[in-house]
Parts: sequence; structure tokens; C-alpha cells
Amino acid sequence: MICILLVAGHGTVLETHIKNDDTGLYSHLTGIPKALLPGIGGRKILDFWWETVNMRQLFTEVYLVTNADKYKHYERWATANDFPVENVVNDGSTTLENRLGAVADLELVIRSRKLEDDIMVIAGDMLCADLNFDIAQVIRFFRSKPGELIIYYELEESEKSSSRGIVEVCPDTHRITRFLEKPQEDVTSSRLASVVFYCIRRETLPCLSDFLHLQPEATDKTFGQFWEWLINEKQLDVFGMKLPTGFQLIGQVSLSDYTKWLSHYSTKQQNSAAKPITCRSYARVGLMGNPSDGFNGKTIAMTISNFWAEVVLVESQTLVLVPHPLNDPTEFGSLQDLFCIKGVCVYLGGLRLLQATCKKFYQFCSKQGIALTKQNFTLKYDTNIPRQVGLAGSSAIVSATLKCLMKFYNITDSDLPKPVRANFILNVETDELFITAGLQDRVVQVYEGLIYMDFDKKLMEEQGYGHYVSMDMTDLPLFWLAFLSDPSDSGRIHSNIRQRWLSGDAVVVEAMKTFAELTDKAREALQKRDWTCLAQLMDQNFELRRSVYTDECLGPGNLKMVQLARQFGSAVKLPGSGGAVVGLCLDHNRLVEMRQAFQEAGCVFCLITPYNPSARTVGGPN
Repeated sequence: MICILLVAGHGTVLETHIKNDDTGLYSHLTGIPKALLPGIGGRKILDFWWETVNMRQLFTEVYLVTNADKYKHYERWATANDFPVENVVNDGSTTLENRLGAVADLELVIRSRKLEDDIMVIAGDMLCADLNFDIAQVIRFFRSKPGELIIYYELEESEKSSSRGIVEVCPDTHRITRFLEKPQEDVTSSRLASVVFYCIRRETLPCLSDFLHLQPEATDKTFGQFWEWLINEKQLDVFGMKLPTGFQLIGQVSLSDYTKWLSHYSTKQQNSAAKPITCRSYARVGLMGNPSDGFNGKTIAMTISNFWAEVVLVESQTLVLVPHPLNDPTEFGSLQDLFCIKGVCVYLGGLRLLQATCKKFYQFCSKQGIALTKQNFTLKYDTNIPRQVGLAGSSAIVSATLKCLMKFYNITDSDLPKPVRANFILNVETDELFITAGLQDRVVQVYEGLIYMDFDKKLMEEQGYGHYVSMDMTDLPLFWLAFLSDPSDSGRIHSNIRQRWLSGDAVVVEAMKTFAELTDKAREALQKRDWTCLAQLMDQNFELRRSVYTDECLGPGNLKMVQLARQFGSAVKLPGSGGAVVGLCLDHNRLVEMRQAFQEAGCVFCLITPYNPSARTVGGPN
């Protein structure tokens, strides 16, 4: 592949403003080409781009196209920066009036140097908000697609779409369906702006000449008009890749525009530098319908602020995953100590979750056409979610890690929508770590609050996810939670149900339909604030689960907790895969007595504090 840096523009407006500036602050910049002006961090704008593309393993050659008026400046820059002077191409223009135009400049270097390879084209006078994006990832994505590639970014609130080339991109194929050069605000809802950063296949290079023959005026030989012609008229396949950062082309802009954007990007970089990012995800309790989420059923679940997982990310020189001192022990007092600890804890408790999430995140962004910056970080986590009691502790760590990565790399909700995010978290656990799991936990931890979920088969097949609804959390009844101090692996609770369901076992299939019916009734009870009905439905949910999974599968610990709760007249069911029970006792006078009974039985008991994202009620563990 060959890279071509375009710096042949005539910045007459900016040059005139610098020359006439009365403050004297910019007099030292008089006569300096746009690309050699200071960029972020004081480095020349072109220095950044040369450093980015100066990679022999990616590019066989790098060319620089400039004009006759500024040729000597770039020749001197080339000598000082180890850029091959013979690769600086002079387009012969001296003024804005006799300029060739951007597309003609590109065609000139291709024709004059007889280039016959894929081309990457970059405007060398373009400010970039982030100086570390991974250009190798851009090339890999380009080569994975059967067409050209346009880099785009999401406009900031202060930017108008009428000032940029706007692309409309198919979210599934990443194909650009329409290119609009500086459209009026009401023409398109897209806020995705193209920048002069393209990859063009060698087979498409003749199209440059074809386009130029149609455009006699230099003002019409812009890339915006070229892409409009190529995409909208010729309907060639052109794909888009998003860079989660900002760009500003220093073309015909004023001094105030240049200084404004330079200051804006510099401030953003300073504010983000080494500032820790802390994210939490909360434990959840399944109130109704579980475990039918893995069987195209329906469920209602709720995040609780009693227990959470917290992940902290801070920028660092290398990528570091910090082991948790309790959950990921690497030092032991003796061989016996190691034996006892590993008998209780899973090997590499949360560390494997961090690593799997990072791997899957990079893989996802590469596939989705999102070029990440080459920034490293240190990740560490903490959690107080009890292990192996079915409160979604593993997915909470994955969810919190994903939140940190999204913030660090400026990945938006439109890049990774909530329904897709839940699927992502599930895939981390099932594909990478082979953890038995369903979608319920991931959905409720992404949406947060009280969530109704419908995993209808047709919905799942058509759109890849179910129907998820946030429910009103005001004036909820007082739920309680109890869990075993010494639980078994909750993953074993599923037994052979999945195999039976896949083979069409009538008992299991009917049970999953009934779970869904109970969930719809529970949704209605929650909306009507009919707590007596809700309590009855919770009991029915458990009995249905018991009939399908059998007592042997549920285990004596879970059955003992259910029997104990019922002695006090409380509704009770399993909130997850096993090891804990959630209950609703309408007689609050019996809660203290019930707490004491659970504690005497060796269980941990607490009253639930729901986590309401709207109210931001964050409670600590009881």
C-alpha cells in the first residue's frame, strides 16, 4: 500500500489573518504553510501524520503533494524529518485561483509516479483530537471489505453538518449508502462527517481521471464531489470506518477558528490524560420468569445496590491487568494454603474476565469498523458480590469493564447500543470463558433498574435481541435476599434441561411457556401495585422450576432456604441459578424473626435496596 499526504491547499484566509494580527502573538507563523503550523502539544500538524504513516511494514512508499508556492518549506521539512525529498511532489500552482484541486493533486502523483497499488490518502493539514489511533487497524478493515474506505467521525454539538461532507452508513454492512457534500440541516439526520482520510483500491484509481474529465473547474475537483459521484451516481461499493475522535481540516479557515479548535482539542486531551475512569455494575435478582431467558421465555429482573462490581481504568505506558488480592491470589503461605484457597475460589477469578472483555472489545471494534486509538491502560477491579450464588457477579465485572473501555475510547451508545451490549457481555462469558449463562443478567445490568424482558424466538432471530422495557420503580415492596455461606457452583443447577429443550421435550417446552405467562402476570401485578398477586406468582415460579429441575438438581441448600422462608409466610424463589433466594414477605413484623432464623441456619440475610438509575440511589451492602 502507498500513502499520499495532501498539503497543496492555499490557506489564503488564515495566512492573511496571521499576517494582519495586531496582538503579535502569531507573527512568528507568518508565511508558514498550514500543515507546518503548531498542532496539539506544540508539534507541527504534519509531524503527527508523518509519524503515524512512517511504517515500512504498512506502506511501501509515502508521498507528499504540495504547491509551488510552499514547495521549499516542505522540502526543508522533509530534509529535517527524514522524509524522502524525492517523494515531495510539486503541483505547480502558486495561488488559490490557479490551484489544481484535491482530486487533481491525487491523480497527478499517481500518474506522474506511475503508482499501481492501493492508496491511502490523508490531508496533512488536518487537526486530529487524538494523536494515537491505530492506522494498522484501518488498513486491516479496508482489506476486509470489497470496496473503497472513507473515515468518518461523529460531529460535536457545536459543529454543523452543512460545513462537512456527511455520510449515511448501513450499521450492518458498514456500506456508505449516501454521501452528501455540505448538506442543509434538514436534508439528513446523519451526524457522521467524512474527513480527507481514504483508502482507494488500485482497481478504482482510473475513476479519478474519469471524474476529472467531467469537472473542468478546480472548484469542482473536491473529494466531496468525487465521493458524491462515485457513491450516489456510479453506486460503487464504498465502506465507512469510524474513528472515535474529532477532526478539523485547516483549509479556508480564519485565525480564530484555528486557535479555537487547537485550544479545544488540547483541553480535551489534557482533561482526559491519566484521569481514572471508575465504573460500577450491580448485582441483580430475578423476580420472575427465570430461568426461561435461555429458552426464549420472558423474565423480570432488578439491579440491587447492596452488591456491585467496580472497575477502575487509568491510562498507562503498557497494558496492565491487576490481579485482585483476594480473588486472584498468586502468593500463598504454603502448599496447604494454596489447596484450601483454590478449593473455595475459581482459578483466576476476575482476571480472566478482564482479559476476555478486552480481547472481545478489540475484536468487536475491528469488525464494526471502529478504529481505536493506540492507548494503553491499567485495569483493576473490586467486587463485593457473593460468589457462586447466582447474583450475576461474573457479568457485573464484564459489564463494568466494558463501561470503562467505552469511556476510554469514546465509544458511544450508537456505536454499541444497549441491546447489542448485552449480547456482547454474554458472548464474552460463553464464547471466551465457556460460562453457562443466559441473556437476562446482561440485559438488566446494561439497562439497570427494573426490567421486563421478552426473549421471543422470532424477535431474537430477526433482530438479534429481545424486547426490553424499563419499569416504574417507585413504591416497590420490600424484597429480601438470603444466600448460602458455602454455596456450590451455581452453574450446575441447569442440569440436562437445555438438552431436553433442544430435543423438544414437551414437559420442558411447556414449562418455559408457563414461565413466560407468569412473567406477563407479574408485570401486570407490578403495574397495579398488587403485591399479594406478585407474591403468589413468585411462589408459583419456584414450584414450576422445582417440578422441571427436580429436588436433586436444586440441591438441599436451596430447598432448605425456601422451606425456612415459607415458615414465616414469605413468598420465595431463586433469583438466579442457585445458592440464593429472593423473597417478598408482606408481614413486615416477621422480617426480624426471619432474619435471625436464616442467620442461625448459616445463611446471610439482607433487605434489598433496589438500584434505580433514574434516582441514582446507591446503597452499600447490608
